[in-house]
Amino acid sequence: MDRFEAIRTLLAAVDGGSLSAASRSMTLPLPTVSRRVSDLEAHLGTQLVIRTSRKLILTEAGAAYVAAMRRVIEHIGEAERAASGEYRAPRGELLVTAPILFGTLHVAPIIHEFLGAYPEVSVRLLLSDALVDLTENHVDVALRIGKLPDSSLVARRVGAVRWVICASPDYLRERGEPATPAALSEHNCIAFEGLQTYRNWPFGAGAQTVTIRPRFSVNTADAVIAAAMAGLGIARVMSYQAARAVADRRLVALLRQETVDRLPVHLIHAPQPLLPVKLRAFLDFVAPRLKIALDRIEETYA
Repeated sequence: MDRFEAIRTLLAAVDGGSLSAASRSMTLPLPTVSRRVSDLEAHLGTQLVIRTSRKLILTEAGAAYVAAMRRVIEHIGEAERAASGEYRAPRGELLVTAPILFGTLHVAPIIHEFLGAYPEVSVRLLLSDALVDLTENHVDVALRIGKLPDSSLVARRVGAVRWVICASPDYLRERGEPATPAALSEHNCIAFEGLQTYRNWPFGAGAQTVTIRPRFSVNTADAVIAAAMAGLGIARVMSYQAARAVADRRLVALLRQETVDRLPVHLIHAPQPLLPVKLRAFLDFVAPRLKIALDRIEETYA
């Protein structure tokens, strides 16, 4: 038995949820995958997985073994990267995650510049509004908006954003501008929501909430902004999401004195004894450019 290949096969099966998934991802016959896992269990003298018709379930021993082997594989990867020169020159692939709209508007253009400056580095950019687990998904760096929970992750702050209230000039000419947050309850509003409903808009760090009356609800920020520009009502979105429309005077920012609370923006990554040069180069390149972009967004609302 090639123990290393057997371990790789077990991890692929666990990550994919089944032996069939490992067979597809490794382009191996299913009997080969099954035999490798069985041989590994025989070598260890213990059952690692419980096989069902649909998925694999790790035993207690299997969970501990898989966690340990992930660390071993990571150490092997670090040794290979060091031997190949990744710790001496920016080289290799980076996996980066960011929220969809912020990533589209601000992260992706900076990555384009970065790739031009570092031709031996490639980047996979995963845009998702879900909270992606860095360790589980082998993410090199993530952009996070909002207060960070206490963790072992390393964070570099690049600026801040905030919620803004806005509406089109046409809507305001017809309905007037709300003078206080409470007045929003008398206006048509556009709700940013999906399967769950969120009809209370907080102000002043949540000390005050206003129950809104949605004329239109939708689950993406760009659709909310489009509806606001069409005059359907008043919207509540992040400052970076509406900045371009406000700068172009297609939207007007409202209640500015009531929306001053800032949400921090960080670049985060897992701690490493020796930071790869490609990651250090990425952070040093991207962080100051994001700070400039966020400062310009804030100037839009000054």
